[in-house]
Amino acid sequence: QVPLVESGGGLVQAGGSLRLSCAASGRTFSNYPMGWFRQAPGKERELVAAVTWSGGTWSGVGTYYADSVKGRFTISRENAKNTVYLQMNNLKPEDTAVYYCALRRGGSYYYTTAPDYDVWGQGTQVTVSS
Repeated sequence: QVPLVESGGGLVQAGGSLRLSCAASGRTFSNYPMGWFRQAPGKERELVAAVTWSGGTWSGVGTYYADSVKGRFTISRENAKNTVYLQMNNLKPEDTAVYYCALRRGGSYYYTTAPDYDVWGQGTQVTVSS
């Protein structure tokens, strides 16, 4: 297992910003595609954003975003710090959910469904007030 620990959630007004962080232990973090998911009450877990192991520096196509967050959210990774980030701007009340980071043990692309991932963090709550 490669434990994942999310941080950075909280309460913010609509239009505000938050940056989520997901720290992973393990020397081979840089080999793993990563994703951010969210789950609102009564709804299924959905992908927010995903990133390849290299973040695009190797393949040139490094990230994927759900249509609902394109242009507002940015996923990035800093392999030297074993950390993946989700910068969330112009937040909306419908972004309210528990946000989870996830890791897939291998693969050269990004991955867009929950079963693609092997390890999950405990989640961090994001609440956007109107």
